[in-house]
Amino acid sequence: MSTKTPSSPHILVTSTLKSFSLSYRLTQLLNQLQPSPEIIFFISAFLIGGISGLGLVIFSVLIEVFQNLSFNVLLSYLSVLGYGTLVLIPILGGAIVGLLYWLYPNFNNYNCLKDNLTQVSPQLILTKCLGAAISLGTGASLGPEGPSVEIGGNVGLLLAQLLRVSQKRAQLLMSAGAAAGFAAGFNAPIAGVFFALERVLGTSFTTPAASIIMLAAVVAATISRVFLGIHPGLILPTYQVLNQWEFFLYLGLGVLAGFLSLVYTQSIKFAKVRFQNLKHLPLWLKPMLGGVSVGLAGLFLPQVLGIGYGTLEVILSGTNFSIPYLGTILTVKLLVTVICLGSGLVGGIFAPALFLGACLGAIYGQVLGVILPGEMGIIAPPAAYAMVGMAALLAGSVKAPLTAIILLFELTQNYLIILPLMAAVGTSIWIVYLVEAQPMVQTLNFPEMGINLNQDTELDILKNVSVGEMMSVDCVKLLQSTPVLKATEMMLEAKCHTALIVTEAQELSGILSLRDLSQVMLTQAEEVQQLLVADVCTTDVLHAYPHESLADVYKRMLARDLYLLPVVSKENCQEILGVIDKPLINLATDLNLTTSAMISLKKVNPYVTN
Repeated sequence: MSTKTPSSPHILVTSTLKSFSLSYRLTQLLNQLQPSPEIIFFISAFLIGGISGLGLVIFSVLIEVFQNLSFNVLLSYLSVLGYGTLVLIPILGGAIVGLLYWLYPNFNNYNCLKDNLTQVSPQLILTKCLGAAISLGTGASLGPEGPSVEIGGNVGLLLAQLLRVSQKRAQLLMSAGAAAGFAAGFNAPIAGVFFALERVLGTSFTTPAASIIMLAAVVAATISRVFLGIHPGLILPTYQVLNQWEFFLYLGLGVLAGFLSLVYTQSIKFAKVRFQNLKHLPLWLKPMLGGVSVGLAGLFLPQVLGIGYGTLEVILSGTNFSIPYLGTILTVKLLVTVICLGSGLVGGIFAPALFLGACLGAIYGQVLGVILPGEMGIIAPPAAYAMVGMAALLAGSVKAPLTAIILLFELTQNYLIILPLMAAVGTSIWIVYLVEAQPMVQTLNFPEMGINLNQDTELDILKNVSVGEMMSVDCVKLLQSTPVLKATEMMLEAKCHTALIVTEAQELSGILSLRDLSQVMLTQAEEVQQLLVADVCTTDVLHAYPHESLADVYKRMLARDLYLLPVVSKENCQEILGVIDKPLINLATDLNLTTSAMISLKKVNPYVTN
């Protein structure tokens, strides 16, 4: 690769400046000290947890400051003009957030892990936190947990940027930060760990990964408790079991929560698309539309303003709201939340999901109290169903069932709620996956939840790569009539992990791995000399087609722990075209990432040529 010297003058950063960067000095220090990975993990966990915890404390204080300025100080001056001036507070908040969009157009949708490079902008992170604090402090119907998770995740990415680690290590540090943010936001460290493992880290789970995530969550939650108190994020009543057969009633609540969570998530997608299609409106003006909707709704139903934890605790305390009133609050809260997210106001979907689930559960509990005959015994009050409904709807909305169960368990600190939670959450998530199997229904990604943390995994990268592009025609084939011992010698000599078993006509009939051969020689040592490969090979063969994406094929390989799949013709499944194996899939990932990096480099520096 050569670099042409531009004819016009440009300011170039000299390479000598690299020695003065913090990242460079830190890397040099680590190279000199050569600490063990365990020590680096331990220090990283404490740094991520500590900085995330302090960041979340500052974020919480900021929200309170803006709430006080908006609804106590400013509204006290405006109230002389009449009660309707309440509408002006969210509109003003939307205008300030719009100003942030005008100054930093991409502050709410930047991508920190782009093209396999960790690129964190502290300025954008601080702007996002300020936008979230203003939005929530002026009444936006959103939650603080999404920004909290993002704050922690970005702290992890900043550390990854300083240490110059690989993308996989950066993903791990980001997961630890996300766990810390969730733990500090809800004051629920165990739920924070499960959230990171379920939704952020995904299939990359390992024991060292779990350790750094747990330590970061513990440190962040401890700091949050020191500064904000030991009380949980929500004050929930004591859950009581009044009738053992009542557990079956929670299945019905899970079904309703599953469908409502689908309405919730698909409405968010719909609102975001609609606001994006408003091309004639400048980006900075759209948050004001969200503020108008919040202000008008709050004028008639103040309960839908803001995070909503106060109203939520009133519902859970057993206050007897009527079914029509709860239904109205549920509907208006849902509509206002999706408009806020679509318009660009900053916040997350967790708190609204808990609010909607509590309303649904309270309605369900009241309906049961009316329709069930007295002979069936006493059932739990509506507040109990409201608590379980919170977890069921949260699980269906963010597709994190274990996180939802553990969160409610930590908030209630009551083991009796576990079985109802498992029944409702399990049913809810089953409904969601059942409906999302349809092509027209899609799940929410992190940015749509108000969390700008990259979730690109190897599977995401491989979606646009076909099997035909990467398959190899060079593979070991063994006839069915080959003796097992002869086949073993041939595969060892060829250093072949898996061979294809074929007929005399060279048609696929089975597959045989070194693991299969070793198992046969250990368990059938006496008759192994008489065995043929046709007797021991796997005849129920999974295969791939050239037109399939590598992502789909890799999923099938992971599910069965397979090293290799034969690639066959669509018209004839016995006609072998080639093979696709794990090394080829890893190569496809690296090729894709390197190509993307090259394209990005040319965009930044158009004078770079091949």
